[in-house]
Amino acid sequence: MDGRLDSSRLESLLESARLLHESLNLEDRLGHLLRAVMGRLLATKGAVAVERQGRFAGALARGLPTLAKGAALDEAAAQAAGLNLVFKIGDAAKPTGLLALARIGNRPLAEGEREFLDALLGLATSSIANAKAHEETVAANRSLAQRIQELRALVDLGRGLAATTDPDEIAQMLTLTLAGRWGVRKHAVITWKANQDDLARVKGWALPPVDLLQRAIAGQREQPWVRAESLPIELRLSLDLPEGAVLFPIRSGDENTGVLLCGPRLAKGGYSEADLEFGAGLVAQASVAFENAWHFRETLEKKKIEQELEVAAGIRRDLFPKVIPALRQTELAARNRQARQVGGDYYDVMPVGTPGPDSAHLLCVCDISGKGVSASLLMANIQATLRAVVTQDLPLPLLAARTNDLLWASTPPN
Repeated sequence: MDGRLDSSRLESLLESARLLHESLNLEDRLGHLLRAVMGRLLATKGAVAVERQGRFAGALARGLPTLAKGAALDEAAAQAAGLNLVFKIGDAAKPTGLLALARIGNRPLAEGEREFLDALLGLATSSIANAKAHEETVAANRSLAQRIQELRALVDLGRGLAATTDPDEIAQMLTLTLAGRWGVRKHAVITWKANQDDLARVKGWALPPVDLLQRAIAGQREQPWVRAESLPIELRLSLDLPEGAVLFPIRSGDENTGVLLCGPRLAKGGYSEADLEFGAGLVAQASVAFENAWHFRETLEKKKIEQELEVAAGIRRDLFPKVIPALRQTELAARNRQARQVGGDYYDVMPVGTPGPDSAHLLCVCDISGKGVSASLLMANIQATLRAVVTQDLPLPLLAARTNDLLWASTPPN
């Protein structure tokens, strides 16, 4: 047979070259190559695959129902499938792909057919390489776009968290961000910070017992997430964690103060490492926001207590006499300095009967056991009782007894 390519083969090559470069999609190019080869060489079955990380994968096949699309392909698998003609695409030492065929009657290739095939595979080598490069570029751009979206989500969440000091709002923003990003139907945020109100925002399942959640994330100091599959089966069942769920500890320093639970993703494939890193970043921001909110509440509570103590101190100061009465035969002076902002020390000078420099006065000095608001309240009770009793103009023993009876009835046993 003439060793040169005849006009029909040249036309076929030109048409194949046009089809191979018509689309940038790798699968389209492989499909064009397989159809062109099988049609020209009268092959009944064929498969083609691309080299990926040292193996041939992403197979396309015709006439081979047992070979799944996208499966791996090598010479042994091709021979087992009845494909007796196997060709490497590109450099034999570092091939771009693999082509396998089965012809009618398993006939070998004639010289002209082999030359046609070599020429076509030569065209396909650069075409496949270009398509792979395009595919990698698209994947890189897609990954970059995803990273940009994640960065925007982090920035948006950070702004939202900075604008609130309400732990429930923080939990809501966190779950809405992740549920919207991942398509998660079941999620929960639960916190148990000491001296703070417990928070539980749960959707899709019953509220898990806090002690079991604490066990699930106990010892997770380095890893910012826990996959449900890594937990003991009895703990998973007790928490009703389905396969594919993940837990993110909420931390305050080295202490676990809560947990975010996310159920399985609606999309196939579950959570990738990139997904979990993104989630951990959001939870880290939320952890700081929770801590700031709790600290803000503590500060407000302390401020409120200080204001109440200041009011109580002002009331206590008003219970002391504004002016010590001037008595004709007695000089009186008094001063009080509290050990604390509010205390229970008390003195008073009260006229018995009509006030005046010559009238009798009741002198009272009182030191109440203890300090603080409780002592101040008891002091106010004593002052009110004395001022009520002294108007009755009783002898001092009766006045003391009457006062004692009234105080005994209106004060706790201790």
